[in-house]
Amino acid sequence: MEDNGDFRCWDELIPDALGLIFKNLSLRETLTVVPSVCKSWRRVVMGPYCWQDIDVDQWNQQCRPENLDRMLQMLITRSSGSLRKLCVTGLANDQSFLFIADNAKSLQTLRLPRSEISDSVVEQVAGRLSSVTFLDVSYCRNIGAPALEAIGKHCKLLMGLRRTMHPLEVIDKLSQDDEAFAIATTMPKLKQLEVAYLLISTEGVLKVLENCPELELLDVRGCWNVKLDENFIKKFSRLKVVGPLVVDYLGMKGCDDCSNYSGSSGYLAWDFVAGNVGSDYDDEMSDGDWEDDQSMEDVEMRFYDGFDLDNAAFDWPLSP
Repeated sequence: MEDNGDFRCWDELIPDALGLIFKNLSLRETLTVVPSVCKSWRRVVMGPYCWQDIDVDQWNQQCRPENLDRMLQMLITRSSGSLRKLCVTGLANDQSFLFIADNAKSLQTLRLPRSEISDSVVEQVAGRLSSVTFLDVSYCRNIGAPALEAIGKHCKLLMGLRRTMHPLEVIDKLSQDDEAFAIATTMPKLKQLEVAYLLISTEGVLKVLENCPELELLDVRGCWNVKLDENFIKKFSRLKVVGPLVVDYLGMKGCDDCSNYSGSSGYLAWDFVAGNVGSDYDDEMSDGDWEDDQSMEDVEMRFYDGFDLDNAAFDWPLSP
């Protein structure tokens, strides 16, 4: 740093400070642009400082499953056990979930919508997710009450659960009240519960209300078998119920902290009401612009094949 204090040497900032700054960049920029600036910045990207919160939602929606697995393994390994938040759509198999669970000792927020995970693997590893406070398993077709029960029994700090489904994904089911009962009997500290389009009944919802006294938000949009008396709901002074009619839209974006439940009315199409998981993120600098094969090959070349930092050349075009 200069004596007069007018100039700062950015490469001399402590890694924690640089990590906080780099979190404002896209995944692509963090993995390719930042490491080429200087060796100290490259060391920060290689370490845990940038990877306490990992969000690959936009990128992974356009990549192949095997590349998603490799990317997750690389980033989670770099977190060195400090991973606090993970957002990824469409895990292709149980093995990826097992790897996440093995590195989840500090994990608080876990979003896994549209993932091909099973009841058996969730029951197997739920004990490793004990620090999770918010969980999103929306559109996960292969799990049900057994998985939710295991999560509830082991995740004692859980305050938010998102279990939204697509109407076509539950069309072959008669009832999913067993999921409501699993939630009611194992998740007493819930403050936010979203079960839009789940095939649950009034009995299932009443069981939840009876056993989850701290509940502040209950989203039952599209749960057509639920009939709740307005006067009965008024007994729960802190509770806001949305649905079952699709006439109220809450700003659900980033609702991981179970707060800010204000909404506005209006009839909405299902795709908008249920939410597009990728819509929470910045579209201006979309990581989805990458070409999948090129991106993974380039990342691996830079970090695993003796990448020459001082003579770097960028192969990926930057967004304008």
